Amino acid sequence: MEELTAPVDLGTPGGLLNPAAVAFSRTPLHRPVVPSGARGGWRTKRWEYWGILTPELAVGLTIAHLDYAATLQLYVFERSTGKEISADPLKLLPSYADISLPDTLPPLTAFGSFGGSSLRFHDADGGTRLTASSPRVSVDLFAEADGDVLGVVVPWSGRRYQYTLKDVARRVSGTVTVDGREYSVGGEDSFAVLDRGRGRWPYSRRWNWGAGAGTVDGVRLGLQVGGKWTAGTPATENALIVDGRLHHYDGELEFQYDLADPASAWRVRGEWIDAVLTPFHRRVAATNAVVISARTWQAFGTWTGTARTPDGTEYALDGLGGWIEEARNRW
Repeated sequence: MEELTAPVDLGTPGGLLNPAAVAFSRTPLHRPVVPSGARGGWRTKRWEYWGILTPELAVGLTIAHLDYAATLQLYVFERSTGKEISADPLKLLPSYADISLPDTLPPLTAFGSFGGSSLRFHDADGGTRLTASSPRVSVDLFAEADGDVLGVVVPWSGRRYQYTLKDVARRVSGTVTVDGREYSVGGEDSFAVLDRGRGRWPYSRRWNWGAGAGTVDGVRLGLQVGGKWTAGTPATENALIVDGRLHHYDGELEFQYDLADPASAWRVRGEWIDAVLTPFHRRVAATNAVVISARTWQAFGTWTGTARTPDGTEYALDGLGGWIEEARNRW
């Protein structure tokens, strides 16, 4: 897939895919303007998801808009106790006061507030401040922006296409409070991942997604793998980031796992990677509303294995923290 080196519009004024946008980038260059509502057949999707992993916590923060509905999520897993907390309100026909997901290049501010939860992601001062609150959880974190990202456009058709940006291996610091207990976040073993999406989706899709980050033998690594939803298109969302430099890979990956066994390992293989994530926790999330049906199996754990850069240099992934998932969605 070709690399994009200058800003480009994701869609045309009429809402069709701009062919010039079908490329990957290592910095945000896609202007993701996509008409909403009836002009898109009520299929426009926007989201900002942040995943944070620390030695003590796994945290997920989501603001999503689906044309006819909005969803928020504030998820925390407390590793020492096994406590799992999730607040995920849904609101039909939301207003601008409920949610904002700008279709612009960064810096941007996204927010959502309804159903007892409030989330805000604000780009400033070389990173993004993440604040969130629900009845049992509050978050105040800063995720540094200090390296390449992976931006990719997946072209299913002229009317159905998706822009996604994956920013893995961000250093993160701040505090997370769970049921009155405050956790300090920071250090080499804590990281944040941004998953941004703008586009027009088919009704039903299934995907795999995995991410990891950490320092191995003095090298800061970020891992991004995905599959199934890109099959049959020229796009892939696979990359290795080495000390802030992104290496993007074409070609689909093979994912092996057993959803019937929560403790089983997940394996990812391809020409450039052979890696295994051994989980310490698996989360199963399901939504069954009138307009939205979704189910996700997400395993948090530790990576082992190897990955190679295009010049043949091999890197051990042993000890990277991260997660991997299968998701099935009808939106």
